[in-house]
Amino acid sequence: MPIHEIRPGRAVAGLVMIALAVGYAADAAGYWDAPWTFFLPLFFGGLWLATLVTWVSYLIRRRRAARKASRENAPDPASTSGSQPMR
Repeated sequence: MPIHEIRPGRAVAGLVMIALAVGYAADAAGYWDAPWTFFLPLFFGGLWLATLVTWVSYLIRRRRAARKASRENAPDPASTSGSQPMR
């Protein structure tokens, strides 16, 4: 059993931010010449992708939890209103 749940949206956001940092570092070092406007669509696209991944993983976890809860439900106990014979 894992110690904490996996959060793929955060992983995607982290990878996007690392890629942006590498791009800015390459631009600052002179290895790559990119205008600053190049990074804006990557930033917002990465945030959108991380949001989408988070939303999908939430729906999957929610559905999995609902299925697990429905399997764990025990049958209803016998009625105590007098319709069942007492032993």
